[in-house]
Amino acid sequence: MITPKVPHIIYGGDYNPEQWPQSVWAEDVRLMRAANVNLVSVGIFSWAKLEPQPDEYDFGWLDRLLDLLHENGIMANLATATASPPPWLARLYPESLPVTKDGVVLHPGARQHYCPSSAAYRERAAGLVGRIAERYKDHPVLAMWHVNNEYGCHVSECYCDASAAHFRRWLENRYGDLERLNEAWGTAFWSQRYGRWDEILPPRSAPTFANPTQQLDFRRFSSDALLGLYEMEREILRGATPDVPVTTNFMGFFKPADYWKWAGREDVVSDDSYPDPSDPEAHVLAAMNRDLMRSLGGGNSWVLMEQTTVRVNWRRRNAPKEPGRMRLWSLQAVARGADGIMFFQWRQSKAGAEKFHSAMVPHVRPEDSRSWAEVKRLGEDLTKLDGLSGTRGEARTAVLIDWDNWWALELDSKPSADVRMIEGLYFLYRPLFEANVPVDFAHPGSDLSSYDLVIAPNLYLVTDEAAENVRSFVEDGGTLLMSFFSGIVDENDHVRLGGYPAPFKDLLGLTIEDFVPLAEGATGCLATEEGASFSCDLWADLVHLRGAEALTTFADGFYGGMPAVTRNAYGGGSAYYLGTRPDAGYMGVLLERVCAEAGVGAPSEAPPGVEVVRRRSTEASYLFVLNHGEEAADVELEGPTVDLLSGAGRDGTLRLEPFGAAVLREW
Repeated sequence: MITPKVPHIIYGGDYNPEQWPQSVWAEDVRLMRAANVNLVSVGIFSWAKLEPQPDEYDFGWLDRLLDLLHENGIMANLATATASPPPWLARLYPESLPVTKDGVVLHPGARQHYCPSSAAYRERAAGLVGRIAERYKDHPVLAMWHVNNEYGCHVSECYCDASAAHFRRWLENRYGDLERLNEAWGTAFWSQRYGRWDEILPPRSAPTFANPTQQLDFRRFSSDALLGLYEMEREILRGATPDVPVTTNFMGFFKPADYWKWAGREDVVSDDSYPDPSDPEAHVLAAMNRDLMRSLGGGNSWVLMEQTTVRVNWRRRNAPKEPGRMRLWSLQAVARGADGIMFFQWRQSKAGAEKFHSAMVPHVRPEDSRSWAEVKRLGEDLTKLDGLSGTRGEARTAVLIDWDNWWALELDSKPSADVRMIEGLYFLYRPLFEANVPVDFAHPGSDLSSYDLVIAPNLYLVTDEAAENVRSFVEDGGTLLMSFFSGIVDENDHVRLGGYPAPFKDLLGLTIEDFVPLAEGATGCLATEEGASFSCDLWADLVHLRGAEALTTFADGFYGGMPAVTRNAYGGGSAYYLGTRPDAGYMGVLLERVCAEAGVGAPSEAPPGVEVVRRRSTEASYLFVLNHGEEAADVELEGPTVDLLSGAGRDGTLRLEPFGAAVLREW
């Protein structure tokens, strides 16, 4: 259960009544009740309405709105309204505006026009949050707090003088003295040694490559600076309402913010998700994001805070979701741990930058809209799934992701700028999704003992503790699949000497002489033990075996005959190494072997294009069957079940129409 005030699957969206005359509000709540909406997010962008001038507050409209919601049985996820400061803040405190690395000041007229290190912004935001918390702490409609909105979406880093001073304080806290900082940053290179703290700046535009560790630390600092703003607001809210859950909405695999650190400060993980309907693999990337959200919350339920009913407004071409796809993708989120399905937004705006972003209530009359019919159908569906509250997924496979590694991997001056974190994750996740193997995401330093298979994509930066954690996992009987360019640097982005990959040489049973990035568009050929041939691209390692066996070798190039994919028995487990990027055909074969060795598999058999996911508790087991294909699909069931969505008993063969879904109670 996300919040005790809503003992159901949450359903609703961002509600922005300040955009509409009060005469529309009664119609809004009537439609909300018709759609089975039980929670709306209120006040996210209302700072200028709540505080039209400094210290002049107007809460009357919000009082009336919250009372109206309460009278109609609709709860509020009440926002702190700090996501977009009013124009007067920039007029009175121009130093609060953010500055790019090139020195350009970002002005009001859009949103998020504040510097995360601005004392004026912090003071004014804290004052507003305190007023909101005090006024509404006892209001019966309050079910959850929504802090700010999409931290870092538009301004994730600021390079102004206030940020520079804040960065120096952060560095002093991290390193203690300049000697340690100079050592960590490798400032002997290019005569960069610092003799005073005030000589240090953010990595502003420079003649050529900025110091890599300086860049890495600035990304760490920038994530922490935003997190500090969230924590400031959270503490104010907790002081007033210690029992009301607090969240701020994430944005999937969002590079600027270390969500492992952020999630530990949230009561409920929530996410904004906008898969591209024109991408035939959008549902795969969506599943990957949903697995991340569940994992960030330690397996607990999360909320899909934002999605769109039909289309967004911000792509070059904003393709719509076909009929049925919104329902299917929403149920996919529930399958992968969400106990809340919400939208941006409730009523489609008539003005502003997002007026063509679809909403639950469209510009046309709802009765004339197929999207409104789908909104109502989904709301009815979710009322039938209350029994899922408290059930969890059951993944025994973990994919490692670390934001420090992500930041370091994608800094400039690498063997190949085309080795990208999300592409590497997706490359390994996609065949697991297609095989319906349940997956969690995990930090390399986290407890891995509950998993049988761990996958480490491009683990370029790794601490001593994390390297030992991965080694112990294999020694204790686990199966590891690690991809290329892993174990290369420490937490300061210093190369680990002694041969690549220094911390994993014994574990993998090999050494790597050098890297061979393949030219853009170039491919290589792989030969398997069985004599089959596959292609590869992007990268090749010059691998020398030190106990491992070669499963596949390169068949061409000056490195022809050298190992490309290896396996090493280690302790009670085994470690596979992927020294290139093979084609999809080979990855399917390899992962089938790796999963079989680890003893992990799908919860149920299904034809291609059909996703099966299980949620379970000690009291019940539910199997989601989701057809992402454009043709009907037949799924053979293992025993009699009941489909909660249709109410029909199911046995034998389940037929799903295109974009069809079933939620089967197994016991």
